[in-house]
Amino acid sequence: MSIQDLSAAARVDEFPTHRIGDYRVRAGRPYPYGAHPVPGGVSFSVYSDRATSMSLVLFEKGAPEPTAELVFPPEFRTGSVYAMTVFGLDLENLEYGFRADGPFDPAAGDRFDRRKVLSDPYARLIAGRDVWGVEPDWDDVYPYRSQVVNDDFDWGDDTQLGIPSEDLVIYETHVRGFTRHPSSKTEAPGTYAGLREKIPYLKELGVNAVELLPIFEFDELDNPRTDPATGERLHNYWGYNTVSFFAPKAGYAATGRFGMQADEFKSLVKELHKAGIEVILDVVFNHTAEGNEQGPTISFRGLDNATYYMLTPQGEYYNFSGTGNTVNCNHPVVRDFVLSCLRYWVSEYHIDGFRFDLASILDRAPDGSPLPNPPLLEQLAYDPILRHTKLIAEAWDAAGLYQVGNFPNYGRWSEWNGQYRDTVRKFIKGEPGLVGELATRLAGSPDLYQGRTATASVNFITAHDGFTLADLVSYNDKHNEANGEHNNDGANDNHSWNCGEEGPSASAHIRELRLRQMKNLLALLLTSQGIPMLLSGDEVGRTQLGNNNTYCQDNELSWFDWGLVGADDGLLDFTRALIAFRHAHPVLRGVEHPHGTDRAGGGLPDVSWHGVRAWEPDWSEHSRVLGMLRSGPDDVVYLAVNAHWEDHDLELPELPDDQVWHLFADTGAPGAPAPIGAEPPLECPGRYRLGAHSVVVLVGRPVPETK
Repeated sequence: MSIQDLSAAARVDEFPTHRIGDYRVRAGRPYPYGAHPVPGGVSFSVYSDRATSMSLVLFEKGAPEPTAELVFPPEFRTGSVYAMTVFGLDLENLEYGFRADGPFDPAAGDRFDRRKVLSDPYARLIAGRDVWGVEPDWDDVYPYRSQVVNDDFDWGDDTQLGIPSEDLVIYETHVRGFTRHPSSKTEAPGTYAGLREKIPYLKELGVNAVELLPIFEFDELDNPRTDPATGERLHNYWGYNTVSFFAPKAGYAATGRFGMQADEFKSLVKELHKAGIEVILDVVFNHTAEGNEQGPTISFRGLDNATYYMLTPQGEYYNFSGTGNTVNCNHPVVRDFVLSCLRYWVSEYHIDGFRFDLASILDRAPDGSPLPNPPLLEQLAYDPILRHTKLIAEAWDAAGLYQVGNFPNYGRWSEWNGQYRDTVRKFIKGEPGLVGELATRLAGSPDLYQGRTATASVNFITAHDGFTLADLVSYNDKHNEANGEHNNDGANDNHSWNCGEEGPSASAHIRELRLRQMKNLLALLLTSQGIPMLLSGDEVGRTQLGNNNTYCQDNELSWFDWGLVGADDGLLDFTRALIAFRHAHPVLRGVEHPHGTDRAGGGLPDVSWHGVRAWEPDWSEHSRVLGMLRSGPDDVVYLAVNAHWEDHDLELPELPDDQVWHLFADTGAPGAPAPIGAEPPLECPGRYRLGAHSVVVLVGRPVPETK
């Protein structure tokens, strides 16, 4: 074969075989799905098993009406996939969608509507909500417009960080809320770029992973409610109604109006990685923004409703998500969609992990029953591209499938440990009968994760859904009136205690007690075995004024108030010190659950329990004091917590050989934690008076040399 022949063969797919109107086309590539640039054109591919015909609808950017509609010729269909390459398109000025025709027969599961232009489920950019909160043209026939993306970002040598799970300290935050407050003083508040400006703060805090609330494209304007007191519009602030799973939210990008959201988000990931911080995305595969039978037709519903959604025998939507519909995740086509999506975010955005919202839905069969061996979860666990990506399950759903400690894990999945949250909250609140369970939770919940590592447990006190840390110690009851749902939304079982007065208090005593309780909760969280997760703003005492469900509050109720960073209560410094302490003490980060034996040969068991008297834990109903001693090679840490309203004199366990106890932190004492490695020895070796509602953290070190 000559060089000329080779050249012609290499470019054979540049040549059209058909003409549709003014467009030169040929059969496209059925796989991968979506729109992908190919030599001279773009290959469009979309799945529908039940459509009777399919069209590609082309728009000039922002134009109200299509510039062309190209019907897929029958010979462009392979199996249930329609694929067409269109030549001569201007990618910078192109928006596209699909129009599917077929039966409208809800009882049979079909809801085709040829009046609708549908978003591409695999679209990697979406236009239409380019700037957060800007009212769109509500008469637009195609509000969420698919776009083609060129993957030309310069990653340099960046890749996933691969921080061992046991070393993680996760920081859950919201892209917009983290810098939208005027006090953030960022150049691009509320955006990926704004968050990037705050990386030095995160690094100084000491966290090494950020978990971002949903950043897949959603519509912040799909909430119809208003604040009953002010009449102001409420938003879909959290973003748990996904519109497009492959597209980063444009409204979170300072450059969204220019269609640069992908590059801006990649820049954020790259810079976080440079700072040693992993990126975990909160992903929502349990439902979509299409809602129930009265919801909009955006994409899946119009393309192949019966494939993508779980339907009753009558064709109605199962609602295990509590939001109207449930994605049919264990249908082979949908499994492939989920897998492709996650692979894409790892490959193209270098994402380090995913937290799956209402993950128990992912192991439901098409009829809603739990599967003994859910294929999607197994596939995600063993997928070669996701092999070293963190997988974290919210191991319950809205229909009562609660699987904390029992989530199908394949040795890979971690779980939000809701039992840890509830136990620690109740114990610090002062409820009786919890010493034994608290000990189990501090040790990595071996009762729940028998046969798994301690990193199966993601420990947390607070998360976006519920009270903030400051509100947990300031309110007995939720105060969600501003949400416009008559205070009926949000959880009722908060296990909170207002310390004597509901809401803000002028009492110095109450404010001091609340500060101490916050420190107590943080101290337990950051010395527990497992993976700790902090809620953004808890380190500075951010309040939501008792609202425990701010999903709709795009305002100062939700935003991080950077004015609190300079507060003089020491909470931020205390949190930083605790995180640094955790990083400095490997005994707190063990992978294996402790056995209660001297595995390190240092003369102490890896974990031991103590009460007011050393080696004599009080597991009785009335007990509210617990000491935990952790010992490993060259590392000894003692933690004691007193949830009682009275002080207690503790007898401390004796240390081997030449070591004595040194004081790192006492939440009941004035002053900041001691510098790590320079903790002072106790004035009274062997004993410690622990104040009411306090936690003390000691380290074992050799006896200081006398001069």
